Amino acid sequence: MLAKVVASRVLCIRVEAAMLACFTDDRSICASPAIGYLFLLLFSVVTTSSTACSNGNCQVLDACTAPTDCGQGLYCGNCPALGKTQPICIRGQATIPTSIINGLPFNKYTWLVTHNSFSIVDAPSLNGVQRLTFYNQEDSVTNQLMNGARGLMLDMYDFENDIWLCHSFRGQCFNFTAFQPAINTLKEVEAFLTSNPTEIVTIIIEDYVHTPKGLTNVFTLAGLDKYWFPLTKMPKKGEDWPTVTQMVQENHRLIVFTSDASKEAKEGIAYQWKYMLENEAGDPGVVRGSCPKRKESKPLNSKSASLFLENYFPTYPVETDACKEHSTPLAEMVNTCYKAAGNVMPNFLAVNFYMVLRSDGGGVFDAVDRMNGLTLCGCNTVTACQAGAPFGSCKNVAVPSGNPITNTAGSFTGSVTGSVQFAKSASTVNSPNHLVFFMFSFPLMAFWL
Repeated sequence: MLAKVVASRVLCIRVEAAMLACFTDDRSICASPAIGYLFLLLFSVVTTSSTACSNGNCQVLDACTAPTDCGQGLYCGNCPALGKTQPICIRGQATIPTSIINGLPFNKYTWLVTHNSFSIVDAPSLNGVQRLTFYNQEDSVTNQLMNGARGLMLDMYDFENDIWLCHSFRGQCFNFTAFQPAINTLKEVEAFLTSNPTEIVTIIIEDYVHTPKGLTNVFTLAGLDKYWFPLTKMPKKGEDWPTVTQMVQENHRLIVFTSDASKEAKEGIAYQWKYMLENEAGDPGVVRGSCPKRKESKPLNSKSASLFLENYFPTYPVETDACKEHSTPLAEMVNTCYKAAGNVMPNFLAVNFYMVLRSDGGGVFDAVDRMNGLTLCGCNTVTACQAGAPFGSCKNVAVPSGNPITNTAGSFTGSVTGSVQFAKSASTVNSPNHLVFFMFSFPLMAFWL
């Protein structure tokens, strides 16, 4: 930036000298083609400088140099993994589909889910031990919810006579894989639901808790029992869920699933794969043209479950690669899983680093908008939907360019307001690589996803 300023200043000095010569006796200089080009270049520089956006006036895809350049709901970021080093204004918040089309069954919408929501870059160690594990998000759970995530994937373990969130292996939490007591994160969810009385949140638990009534007690202590969606009301044969309006009216705004089948009988917590279809997580779930089911799940085209979770994240998360992953491959994989499920749109899209978006400004948020648009109103984005209008009646709205997602024929064609909530310092987002390789003195073990 300094070099550009100096070059511009030198250019101005040289042109100023030439201009003075033109208005004095040395008029031969004015006839020089070089001076003509110089004037043109100066005009271009001055025009560019005067029209560049700043101070909150920049919109999606506009070049930016600081977060304050971008308008409401945007932040300044780039994607070196795609060769896009110039920072641009990027969406920082999801569109909440019920703010546009409300009153449909819960399973008619697509919701953004953060994978390992608790595994946050730079999260401080609460037990004084250096953490050795992988990270999947870069923002607090509160900010994830404020920015439009409506599903959280949490790994819960027995640890230190409590229930902790850990990114670990072999069903055991270690001091170097522990993040924090689960109640801390659950209290964040409780605060969000209390402050936002029309919002619904889904929690999907990878469950390694063996303490009797352990999950029930921690959710109750966090004050979330008052929002609990009852097991008895969950559709068990692929029927539609209650409408979002009914769920809000009855205050059943927290849906919880567990990976432990025994908890359904013991604690009344829904066994995930009884109600939900799911593709394979990790690397098998991001292979182009393939969308295999998770081994615990029924076939993706089964009609006996009315929710469908699409996992879209690699086995080993690399923060700097996420913007590339959230570009064309994301749209293609949504297409593939849509077809694998018998032309059924996923209800949940789970990703790493949800705030790391694509180079054209859309990323995960744009993908979810497109998914909801096609399902809810037959438009290429949910922002084109019109409440009460016939299906397929769409407003003319700008949509970031990029690979389309699938329509109901099988080929994909087709808000929260306020400031972006972001835990990092107020600077241009160009995240470091937080992938850590390490060795143990015991045999190599794979971390659970």
